[in-house]
Amino acid sequence: MTFSQFLSVLRARWVSALVVFLLTVTVAVAVSLILPKQYTAVAAVVADVRSPDPIQGMVLNATATPAYMATQVDILQSDRVAQRVVRELKLTLDPVLRQQWQDETEGRGDLTVWIAELLQKNLDVRPSRESNVISVGYKSPDPKFSATMANAFVQAYMDTGVELRVDPARQYSSLFDQRGKQLREELEKAQKKLSAYQQEKGIVGNIEQLDVETARLNELSTQLVALQAISAESTSRQGQAGKSLDQLSDVINNPLVSSLKADLARQETTLQQLNARLGDAHPQVVEAKAAIAELRARLRSEMSRVGKSVGLNADINRQRENEVRAMLNAQRERVLSLKGQRDELSVLQRDVENAQRAYDAVHARLAQTSIESQTQLTNVSVLSQASEPTRHSSPRLKLNAALAAVAGTLLALATVLLRELIDRRVRSPEQLTQLLDQPVIGVMLRPHRSLLAPQQPNLLQRRLWGQLPRPGR
Repeated sequence: MTFSQFLSVLRARWVSALVVFLLTVTVAVAVSLILPKQYTAVAAVVADVRSPDPIQGMVLNATATPAYMATQVDILQSDRVAQRVVRELKLTLDPVLRQQWQDETEGRGDLTVWIAELLQKNLDVRPSRESNVISVGYKSPDPKFSATMANAFVQAYMDTGVELRVDPARQYSSLFDQRGKQLREELEKAQKKLSAYQQEKGIVGNIEQLDVETARLNELSTQLVALQAISAESTSRQGQAGKSLDQLSDVINNPLVSSLKADLARQETTLQQLNARLGDAHPQVVEAKAAIAELRARLRSEMSRVGKSVGLNADINRQRENEVRAMLNAQRERVLSLKGQRDELSVLQRDVENAQRAYDAVHARLAQTSIESQTQLTNVSVLSQASEPTRHSSPRLKLNAALAAVAGTLLALATVLLRELIDRRVRSPEQLTQLLDQPVIGVMLRPHRSLLAPQQPNLLQRRLWGQLPRPGR
């Protein structure tokens, strides 16, 4: 169907279309006038998500703002808030609501839950798209009741927000309190264990004595090395003294031995001169020989004394070496013992420090959660209180009339098309040409009814009207 054909159908059936249109608009207007008037009171709250938390000092991330606002809307529409409104307004004591509950549920279920579900049906919560403002609207036939309920939902929402924040803090506070007592007991046990160990080992403060003992150990070790060298040298000299005493450096370097050797050499020289001049039996020769023998005896005695002195010195050095070695071993054991004590003391001190840190951390969290559990602050503020509306929000006569006009127009067009489908007629020459597949010879205009007279149609008219058979049939 072309647009021109549609217009011709519409001109032919305009009466039906007009009837449907007027009927639709009339019904909509009548229903709007009959329906009871509803009044909507709107309150607004703003959620401050930019300011830092007064206790934790945290700022909400910008990317989490939409989720936060959606959460606040869900809280406003939750059963918890609605039931809080019922309890705060004491709606369960209303005899009308109680009787209605009895009639609908026969006394089954919870009256508070039933009234809360009834209130939620008329609640309208709408968050702003570009801000942190949430509009809370409530619709009812009574404007005062609407304002009261909107404000009650806002207050219940704010109180519930505080509870949702305080309840976990109270639970955490109780948990941290118990954990703090346990950690305090563990800290006291660790401190007592450390004190008992210090008293047992006689440790006062830090083990600074270990450094002193370590220095003493190093000193003894140095002394032992030096004594070992001296002892080795003494032992070597003692061995040399047993083999060739006269070649011993101590003997050679001894001034008395050197003096005796010099006197002995002079006496021998004198004896040789006396022998050559006086003979062996001369008293001077005998006296010289006796002096030489005495000098040799003294020399041997002195060399023997020096040798014994070297041996005694070697024995003393070995004894000193053994003593220093024993002292070194004892000092090493003492240092090792002090190191063990220091290690064990360090372990005990670390246990005390760890217990102290754990206790301090839990104590800090306990103080924070205690403050959070007692706070009544909320980041939601009332932007505007709901006031008693002066105009009803529904039914909206003009809007309903406009919508009824649009719907009536569509129904009128649908009615015209439906009637045309049921009763098809030829309304234009083009449509006749399409139906008969024959050209149209001419078209007679419809005369005015007042000018019409009963006339016999001619042959052409009868043929066009289909009253005479076509040639060739």
